[in-house]
Amino acid sequence: MSTPAPATIRNALTIDVEDYFQVSAFACHIARADWPLIECRVERNIERILALLAAAGIHATFFTLGWIAERYPAMVRRIVENGHELASHGYGHQRVSSQSMAEFARDVTFSKELLEQISGCEVLGYRAPSFSIGAANLWALDTLLAAGYRYSSSIYPIRHDHYGMPDAPRFASYPNGARGVLELPISTVRLWRRNLPAGGGGYFRLLPYAVSRWFLRRINSHDGQAGIFYFHPWEIDPGQPRPAGLGARTRFRHYLNLQRMEGRLGALTRDFRWGRMDRIFLGTA
Repeated sequence: MSTPAPATIRNALTIDVEDYFQVSAFACHIARADWPLIECRVERNIERILALLAAAGIHATFFTLGWIAERYPAMVRRIVENGHELASHGYGHQRVSSQSMAEFARDVTFSKELLEQISGCEVLGYRAPSFSIGAANLWALDTLLAAGYRYSSSIYPIRHDHYGMPDAPRFASYPNGARGVLELPISTVRLWRRNLPAGGGGYFRLLPYAVSRWFLRRINSHDGQAGIFYFHPWEIDPGQPRPAGLGARTRFRHYLNLQRMEGRLGALTRDFRWGRMDRIFLGTA
């Protein structure tokens, strides 16, 4: 029988609130100007996620696009009313690496103010679209601090063809000094002298659930650390439209095992203790 996760450790469960057509991998196939013309599916998927979390008695952190919040303010308020943390995912899912310093400052300031205006609560956290903060643009963390954020979850310490900073710390750190923004990376497991992704996304759908469970238990027991897990609302929606012209790799990554995702999330909520980012890492009430 496998060893249960340490009962004293609470892991952070996070959701990146964006719709299927807004993912970076679709940017060459779906024009940003066409977004308002596409039927959104995010609201119905968020309702299912809220129901799943309520049934499990779990509070999570929702990194929400300003573009989505602007169109679904009632949904944003329901997230907060259900006891979850509201955090920023930027406004329009633009990679930080594609923005100038001034553009990024406007993006994170506007999205924070928008979310706070809609929800009536302070927004402390930010996650860069596609984990697009790395060695080349650590200045972005200073910009976040100036905009009033207290933490970021934007640097993924793995090797990936679209993002990643494999030499970055695997756990909470202050990349720009102790007075800067706290960086909280998605979880990885250190095996065979490399960091393996262990915190959700497509890897959670690709690997057998038992492997993902072992990874997270290792982080809790071997490293003695809280894990950070993420997923997207569209990942529980196997009936979502399939745009034409997608490459084989993109299709595989996006659509693999969508039909199994909700069941796996249910198992995850039963096998581990979960909470909000701000309460676990900032000690907020």
